[in-house]
Amino acid sequence: MIDLNLTILPDLLLAAMLIGLAWAALSSDDLRRGVVLFIAFGLLLAIVWARLQAPDLALAEAAIGAGLSGALLLVALRDGVAGNETAGKLSRLSRWLVDLFVLIMTCLIGWVLWLTIYAEPVERLAQLANTMLDRSGVSNPVTAVLLNYRAYDTLLELVVVLTAVLGVVVVGRQRRGYRQAGPVFCGLVQWLVPLLVVTAGYLLWVGAHAPGGAFQAGATLAAAGIVLRLAGYDAAGLPDGRLLRWLLVAGTGLFLLIGLGVTLSGGAVLQYPEAWSGSLILLIESAATASIAAALVLAYRGGRPGDWSSAGDRDPNREVST
Repeated sequence: MIDLNLTILPDLLLAAMLIGLAWAALSSDDLRRGVVLFIAFGLLLAIVWARLQAPDLALAEAAIGAGLSGALLLVALRDGVAGNETAGKLSRLSRWLVDLFVLIMTCLIGWVLWLTIYAEPVERLAQLANTMLDRSGVSNPVTAVLLNYRAYDTLLELVVVLTAVLGVVVVGRQRRGYRQAGPVFCGLVQWLVPLLVVTAGYLLWVGAHAPGGAFQAGATLAAAGIVLRLAGYDAAGLPDGRLLRWLLVAGTGLFLLIGLGVTLSGGAVLQYPEAWSGSLILLIESAATASIAAALVLAYRGGRPGDWSSAGDRDPNREVST
């Protein structure tokens, strides 16, 4: 008989709560309640990642998965549903399919958990990554994996972010903003936004040797822009016209330019010279932070800014209010 370790009981409780929140969010008929449950699911998932000793993923999930994604869903609910916060009633067949999906996922998660606990110890990828860490240019293995060992994947992730925000721009004009906030919220913004900017800079810098990096820093910087938007600042801290377009492509563009430069100097694509790897990774992450933050804020604004074509140019599709 296998003796269960009592220390896994909190993990089993977290897994059960995670599955329960997922099922509740998917099966809810009330859209607002479903969004709130989704945000709670993201926060709980961040705790799970922290429990799995993956603080980088925990930070990213809390900032992007729960915070920014939840904000996007709430603003979409405000503008798209127009007061109708009740989703269409699910048919009995749809409910059974949702329940079956949750049951299958429960069995899969339980099986993976069982194998993780009782599987034979094998050589992990982390051990392989740590053996080459002194040549990667950083001392944080997660950053080494993302920006050195598998830089292709990170480049493609930046391309996906850029493609998504271009899709937002193509959809149409940005959604309506908020009225100017009162003195209490404006006073909160005056100290909260600088704090978020400083925190983003710290996460970017510390990512070389501790949990952090471009995606976490970009999400935190985007949170500052969303706070400004909620306070009634329609620009949300973004620049105008051509500068905004350069900012959006900075991360992907610089990544490609560095890869091309390394190739022209006789090396493989994105295989940095060991003496320059730390500086190049910091340069890439700085540009990626700015691009990710701009993309997320622009997605929250929900469309093409009025000065998108160029600073001062008129948009032929601009709506004239009466």
